[in-house]
Amino acid sequence: MKTLIRSVLALAAGAALATSALAADIQERTIKFPSASNKGHPQVAGVEKFAELVKLKSGGKLNVKSFPGGSLGPDLQVVSAMQGGTVEMNVMNASLLAGNVKEMTLFDIPYLLGSAKEADALVDGPIGQRLLDKLQERGLVGLAYWDLGFRQMHTVKKAITKADDFKGMKMRVIPTPIYVEFMNSLGANAVPMPFTETYTAREQGAIDGMTNPLLNITDGKFNEVSKHLTLTNHMYTPQAVIVSKKFWDKLSADEQKILRDAATETAVFQRKVAREEAAKALDELKKRGMTVHELPAEEVAKLRERAAPVVAKFTAQIGEPLVKEAREQIEKVRAAK
Repeated sequence: MKTLIRSVLALAAGAALATSALAADIQERTIKFPSASNKGHPQVAGVEKFAELVKLKSGGKLNVKSFPGGSLGPDLQVVSAMQGGTVEMNVMNASLLAGNVKEMTLFDIPYLLGSAKEADALVDGPIGQRLLDKLQERGLVGLAYWDLGFRQMHTVKKAITKADDFKGMKMRVIPTPIYVEFMNSLGANAVPMPFTETYTAREQGAIDGMTNPLLNITDGKFNEVSKHLTLTNHMYTPQAVIVSKKFWDKLSADEQKILRDAATETAVFQRKVAREEAAKALDELKKRGMTVHELPAEEVAKLRERAAPVVAKFTAQIGEPLVKEAREQIEKVRAAK
């Protein structure tokens, strides 16, 4: 009976939304929304949920079309297309937008964040919003942050069980300066490379390892080309949901509100799905044959020490007041536990 009542209420709410959409200033539009991950990944599940909400809120007039698996090209190529107005939306690592807004590098400061709760407080607070707002100066509009989780290390042959194991290893990183310098500071040789090229690079021996959230390791089937997984939690990866400003400026206020509201509502859904899936991913990777290593506290301390000059350098570049504000926000969350 309760299920029936919920279904009736959901139908009534949908009908009310559809009715209000008919009265609003909404045109028939198709919105291309690519993502680097494959269908079934929480990133793509977020795009699909967003499309569902937008369709409902617009009375079927706004049609969001998903393009998973990097089918429209690597993220930075998509960003250029968005700035040119040929692609409407994207969801991607916020750090990849550092070339447009240098302050986005904040999220990639090694070991800045220690939990999902801290990450949510930072991205949902005034700092996260200010960084999204800055994107408009570069032809993009930021709507929300979704989740991809903390980054780990996985390697083909040689296991990383201590800080010194990084020495001389060719490690793929996201193509941004802080990722390159962080990996080099550990003694590795950083190899910047788009995510869509990494599986082939591992197969061909062009790289010895890479850094990824657990979700991307399972999604990309990297267990087939990586034997070892080392849990480092060295960086958190928020996903920025962005819109082409050229497209955005064509929208009515009603249409803009629909996209903003849908992105925010989807963030709650997507983060929950992403974190549930990440919790299952570790056991799944073990079943698929990966050997999992956890670094002792003293080895993690060595990594932090080696990364300290990189943290200092990029703190100066980003702006010490911003980094200080972020750390204060994070400390409030930790103190409230």
